[in-house]
Formats: sequence, C-alpha cells, structure tokens
Amino acid sequence: MADEKPTIQDLDGADQGQAELAHAIEALLEHTRVVSDLIAVMAQALDADTTKALTQTAQWQAYLESRRRMEHTRADVEKFVETMKDPNHDDSQRN
Repeated sequence: MADEKPTIQDLDGADQGQAELAHAIEALLEHTRVVSDLIAVMAQALDADTTKALTQTAQWQAYLESRRRMEHTRADVEKFVETMKDPNHDDSQRN
C-alpha cells in the first residue's frame, strides 16, 4: 500500500533511535495518564475523612504539583513525539 507509514525498523541509524525514543516517551505519557486515572478512582473510593487526611499530606501535594507540571509540558512532549515520528524529520533544521 502506498499510504503505509514506515515502521521503526524501516528507518536508518539515528532516525531509528529517535523514533524509538519518541515511542518510549509516548508510552511514558500513556502510563502517566493511566496511573493518574487510577489514583482518581482510588481517591473516589475513600470516605470523606480519609480523603481529607490524604489530600493534606505532602505526598498528595507533590502528586498535584507533578500533575500540573505534566499538563504544562504534555503539549510540548506530544509535539516532540510527532516530530520524531515524522519520516521526513531532518536534524539539520533544528536550532
């Protein structure tokens, strides 16, 4: 088929490495989303007193800050992943 995208194995050297890196980053983003969804479901299962106590911990605050940072950088990372997946990507065009 003429519309088929090349696979990672079809790429050469550095392009293959970049495509593998982009795939790994994409997998990490998906894992982060799934874990975040799981935490939300688990938090809903707690009673009000436990939820209140949990949300006042340093760990919960660190989780929320990390999640905010991830949301701010998600668009940039997704753009990077798409750039690395592009078979026409040329390293010499980057500044």
